[in-house]
Amino acid sequence: MKKLSIYTLAVAITASSMITGCNSVKNANNTQKGAVIGAVGGAVIGGVLGNNLGKGGKGALGAVLGGVIGGTAGAIIGRSMDKQAREIKEALPGVEVERVGEGIKLVLGENSVNFDFNKSTLTATAKQNLDKLVPVFKQYPDTDIQIYGYTDSKGSDEYNLSLSEQRASAVKSYLASKGLVSSRFKIVGMGEADPIATNDTDEGRGKNRRVEFAITANDKMVEDAKKEAGQ
Repeated sequence: MKKLSIYTLAVAITASSMITGCNSVKNANNTQKGAVIGAVGGAVIGGVLGNNLGKGGKGALGAVLGGVIGGTAGAIIGRSMDKQAREIKEALPGVEVERVGEGIKLVLGENSVNFDFNKSTLTATAKQNLDKLVPVFKQYPDTDIQIYGYTDSKGSDEYNLSLSEQRASAVKSYLASKGLVSSRFKIVGMGEADPIATNDTDEGRGKNRRVEFAITANDKMVEDAKKEAGQ
């Protein structure tokens, strides 16, 4: 309910900002109007959601929303992310891919990259699924990828935080071993935060032992988009 109310607030503020933006550029052409609306709306959404999602704001969703730049450049980045998201879905059917703002939130759970209880070692299945993502990531080198590791709720908070960081690190190391540039990746341990299932059952805890990716434009991609947009 908290997230829903924040989304509603962001949409309401953005709508108001769009009206203001349109009035201030009523004599501009459509491209200029779109840039003003996008910049204002993007800034509002990124600011409101990125700063108000609580602990979840530190995860993949918060990272993606925090990188919104808006405007025509943002639309150019968004089109590239649309294509990349489609290719991820094709490479790994069934994986949870969410296009948010100008980035991608990717959840790798029990059917793709999961972990055994109290383990940070990648399983054979996890490696096979990561192998399917490598060609897509190589095709889009101008993106940064933040990897968030998660645990179930068993164990102390301190231990789970360390374990989750080890899981994120294991994914980064494996992807780097496949030829991806290591500097593209940032790892974050989230511990038992933001469960996506109940921790009261083995099945639910299995789902919570996961990794999430936040895929965003790097500085080069942003600068290229601005140049293309004439900014």
